[in-house]
Amino acid sequence: KYPNHETKLKVIFDKTLALIDEFHPDEVALEAPFFGKNVQSMLKLGRAQGVAMAASLHRDIPITEYSPKKIKMAITGNGNASKEQVAGMLQNLLNLKEFPTKYLDASDGLAVAVCHHFNSGNAVSEKSYSGWDSFLKQNPDRLK
Repeated sequence: KYPNHETKLKVIFDKTLALIDEFHPDEVALEAPFFGKNVQSMLKLGRAQGVAMAASLHRDIPITEYSPKKIKMAITGNGNASKEQVAGMLQNLLNLKEFPTKYLDASDGLAVAVCHHFNSGNAVSEKSYSGWDSFLKQNPDRLK
């Protein structure tokens, strides 16, 4: 659909800004990058997360990152839960009549939001950023 990876990143940035401008969130919560088996996939995901963060920071919206294990633990009580277990618990927590299993990747985003809600005000072990300065101070290893 898009000619190259750079164009995809621009689309992610633009769509993130559009969502921010439409819904005016006070905060943004993201799943922190994690090490996967496929290095290329991990690199692409990290870049996508980075442009979403950049869009949020561009609008001065604070960001909190949660590790995948922390998200699963907050939703299911088990940091090693499967996507199906997370989706099932979200369905129960949010009293959803149905939760199509073909949208398990989309449920990850919902899980991050619910995790952030559960942790709002006390995200002690996770990183929060109020702007670029805050991000750079907490991540000196990412500045190169």
